[in-house]
Amino acid sequence: MEKDEIHLRRLPAAAPWGPHADSEFHGVDFLPEDLSEAPVETGMRVNKKYSCLPAEEKGIHIINIRAIEDIGYDQHESTLLNSLSKNPDADCKYGLYFRDGKRKVDYILVYHYKKSSAGKTLARRAQQNDASVRSSKQDQPLPGKGVQLEMGESETHMDYHEDDKRFRREEYEGNLVEAGLELERDEDTKIHGIGFVKIHAPWNVLCREAEFLKLKMPTKKMYQINQTHGLLKKINSVIQKITEPIQPKVAEHKPQTVKRLSYPFSREKQHLFDLSDKDSFFDSKTRSTIVYEILKRTTCTKAKYSMGKGEGRKKETALLNKRRKCGKYGITSLLANGVYSAAYPLHDGDYEGENVEPNDRKLLCEEWASYGVFYKYQPIDLVRKYFGEKIGLYFAWLGVYTQMLIPASIVGIIVFLYGCATVDENIPSMEMCDQRNNITMCPLCDKTCSYWKMSSACATARASHLFDNPATVFFSVFMALWAATFMEHWKRKQMRLNYRWDLTGFEEEEDHPRAEYEAKVLEKSLRKEHKHKEKHRYFPEETANKWRQRTDKEKLTWKDRFPAYLTNFVGIIFMVGLTFAIVFGVIIYRISTAAALAISSTPSGRSSVRVTVTATAVIINLVVIIILDEVYGCIARWLTQIEVPKTDKNFEERLIFKAFLLKFVNAYTPIFYVAFFKGRFVGRPGDYVYIFHSFRMEECAPGGCLMELCIQLSIIMLGKQLIQNNLFEIGIPKMKKFIRYLKLKRRRSLDHEEHMKKKQRYEVDYNLEPFAGLTPEYMEMIIQFGFVTLFVASFPLAPLFALLNNIIEIRLDAKKFVTELRRPVAVRAKDIGIWYNILRGIGKLAVIINAFVISFTSDFIPRLVYLYMYSENGTMHGFVNHTLSSFNVSDFQAGTAPNDPLDLGYEVQICRYKDYREPPWSENKYDISKDFWAVLAARLAFVIVFQNLVMFMSEFVDWIIPDIPKDISQQIHKEKVLMVEVFMREEQGKLQMLETWKDKDKKKGENCNNHSPRLSRSRSGSLSSCHSYPLDV
Repeated sequence: MEKDEIHLRRLPAAAPWGPHADSEFHGVDFLPEDLSEAPVETGMRVNKKYSCLPAEEKGIHIINIRAIEDIGYDQHESTLLNSLSKNPDADCKYGLYFRDGKRKVDYILVYHYKKSSAGKTLARRAQQNDASVRSSKQDQPLPGKGVQLEMGESETHMDYHEDDKRFRREEYEGNLVEAGLELERDEDTKIHGIGFVKIHAPWNVLCREAEFLKLKMPTKKMYQINQTHGLLKKINSVIQKITEPIQPKVAEHKPQTVKRLSYPFSREKQHLFDLSDKDSFFDSKTRSTIVYEILKRTTCTKAKYSMGKGEGRKKETALLNKRRKCGKYGITSLLANGVYSAAYPLHDGDYEGENVEPNDRKLLCEEWASYGVFYKYQPIDLVRKYFGEKIGLYFAWLGVYTQMLIPASIVGIIVFLYGCATVDENIPSMEMCDQRNNITMCPLCDKTCSYWKMSSACATARASHLFDNPATVFFSVFMALWAATFMEHWKRKQMRLNYRWDLTGFEEEEDHPRAEYEAKVLEKSLRKEHKHKEKHRYFPEETANKWRQRTDKEKLTWKDRFPAYLTNFVGIIFMVGLTFAIVFGVIIYRISTAAALAISSTPSGRSSVRVTVTATAVIINLVVIIILDEVYGCIARWLTQIEVPKTDKNFEERLIFKAFLLKFVNAYTPIFYVAFFKGRFVGRPGDYVYIFHSFRMEECAPGGCLMELCIQLSIIMLGKQLIQNNLFEIGIPKMKKFIRYLKLKRRRSLDHEEHMKKKQRYEVDYNLEPFAGLTPEYMEMIIQFGFVTLFVASFPLAPLFALLNNIIEIRLDAKKFVTELRRPVAVRAKDIGIWYNILRGIGKLAVIINAFVISFTSDFIPRLVYLYMYSENGTMHGFVNHTLSSFNVSDFQAGTAPNDPLDLGYEVQICRYKDYREPPWSENKYDISKDFWAVLAARLAFVIVFQNLVMFMSEFVDWIIPDIPKDISQQIHKEKVLMVEVFMREEQGKLQMLETWKDKDKKKGENCNNHSPRLSRSRSGSLSSCHSYPLDV
């Protein structure tokens, strides 16, 4: 016997020790050297194949024993202990590998466990009648799991639901082992009450699943990528030299000249693939994807726990059995039912620190998730390698969108500067500011408001020209074409990425049903089965079996979902109505506040009424929009959940549609009101339109509502981006991180020694936020895209502010993904899905909305009509007077005339208001004039011409730019030809080998027949050798 061996004597079944018998006695695992000779009473079993120690070492996995006397020992029976001086955490790279330091952890399952009372262990027990049914692999505990002891009668009061969860875990993990995965358990962690199951996929499982999933993997065959020649080559080289400082220092980002031929993995054709380094052939992203597919596919169909005696327990047992009769629990169901609390792949390692080993996460943090590299291109290929194609496509799309905003921002700045340069030459604003005109305007409200001079609105008129000038029309056309070009550019970029990432020919297969869908179908089938039993109690067994087979194929129909559809319809209508009601409430606030401020005795207070009311109302709108955005997001998720979509893809698409609809209405309703409704239904002096018989409808400023629309759009857009997109994304994670830090600090003070150990990788990742999907990220960008395109005629600087926001947004999202979120499961995708259709829809809608904004909100069309129909000298002189109608103050309704008619210092007989109506001295006084109809006809004509012209130009751009770049289509064709050549050569090689073997067989046969049979033994040996060669080959 060696000196470092310690012998353990047999312990009684009720011994109060185990993995959790004491606060300092964790994770002790006994591995008898000979499983057949292990004492039956102790119930100690082990799976040798999946032991967490190397094959030559069998013993206790984690040593945390206060004294050898705690165990007791005998000098004749021995169990080998690990060396106390060795640090097992360093061997397994602190959780990245199993404890043998060789097998990599590909996935983590996390579960909660409870300790039994009086400090005793949470026993692991199975029903005796299951012992003959379970396979040997299922009967053996996971490495690191601890001793299995029978529970005494004193522990029958345990939490039966916890036991049920534990037995479901045991069955599920046994099924995973049967599927070929290797597992290792760790409950000796710094997070008390949390257990981790480490999962490793061996080589044969990876090969099998890669073939099932049709993963394209690189072969040994390499080919040259077609390079440009002549002038294009020189231009590309110049561009590369210029852009070299803004390229990330990442190997994957360098331009490729050669590429490996890719082919769907096949175990029969392994010789085609480059398997020189099997450890890196499947990268960590691919390994986690494969394991996740197995986790989804593996089911847990029954529990092995008997609830005990008693009526209540019998009922619970019957309920559980009924629920499990047809139920299958994959990982999604087990997570939903709380059997496991989390499931995630591990990050590659730490991203900060002095002695951190180089890894992809650290490289991404330095070259991508840092504000210091905001001016650089994104390392999209490395993002895809680490996070998968779906997340890679999101950041690629965000990068393309941000790049395309640069030309739009430049043109928008030019348009704005043109307005600034021509503001002093604008005749209408000069006329409005000229005090010599002495135009007296009618009161803006009843009684409290007095007459006012048009020159007091000079500042508003001059500011309106900055955004309401001929260049705005050009910018609207430009942005419509920009949107079409952006979509085409993205399609081409997407095809390049598909080629580079070997996604050509990839088709998404139908996903596994969601846990909620399976539960609903199970409920439906059980209900039908119960009704069937009630009606046909005495049917033969064969009929019952046929009925069960029919219920197994059950699915949800529209009739089952009708209550959910009705709830969805009513809920969405209610939410849209709520948004309209809030906007209406803000309108009442604006009207009442304007009337209250008009009573102000100070002239400065009266002059700033319009600005004050507009600014405060927009801020109220902004706060309401931000609050309702969060509320509508939760409501959209709830409405989608009650629909019970079958797959995750269906769930995501329905959620996106509802959330986008509600958030679109929420964000744009106040802007639509100002653009198309404010000032349209005011009435006229003496016959105003009233709300609740007391509030007069709002009027636009003399310069039009475009300036107010610009203020509304800019404050909502900038406020939403600053508060919701940036402060929330930075502040909330920081606050959560700080709360976690305080909790950990409190625990450290309670258990200092325990927390001095370095955390395992899976413990650190467990404390990170779970990945919630890309829907929120896409949604905020799509809403921003709407601000940039829908009302760009009123705010040419929108692309500039969007560009500045996105430069920060890219690095913010990158930092969040790399440092603050658990690593998401890599998902293969060849496009951005439903978001592309939403973008196209917004682009089409933008053309229509901009046409109406130019024709109805701005004064562009009235100016054109005046210039070409009414101007006497072909200039804009007299335009302001032409747009104003006259009103005789004696025609005011009783009780609506100003209280102080002499406020301007003189008596007013005629006041002016903005409208096209007949004067009071006309026969049909105050009726709509012919000028109104002329302008309306011109406006409608402009909408039709503008819309069709821009639509045609957009379609032309769509048609003239091919979706697939020419060089990519050539490369794809080249790959197909090369693959055919590879298989043809392989077939020819096989035929040549067969012919060679046949020739050799013939020659050997002739030699054997001609050989002199001196010794029978030698002849039989030679004959056997003759016939053994082909078999060996």
